[in-house]
Amino acid sequence: MLKRDEIPVVARVFAIADAYDIMATGTPYKDPMSNKQALNEIKDKSGSQFDPNIVEIFIRIMGTQEQVV
Repeated sequence: MLKRDEIPVVARVFAIADAYDIMATGTPYKDPMSNKQALNEIKDKSGSQFDPNIVEIFIRIMGTQEQVV
């Protein structure tokens, strides 16, 4: 099983982007979140589920119009 830096960067980026997309668009079983809620959820999982360095960049890019708490 791959861990941390063994995981290709593109896979780490895709994991965050995919999670954001699911949160922002919702599922048949869960309503969509706002941009701010989705970014805060990703931030909460930084370091455990998601690469913290990529999370920081993703939030900076996606959160340009909203302040993340």
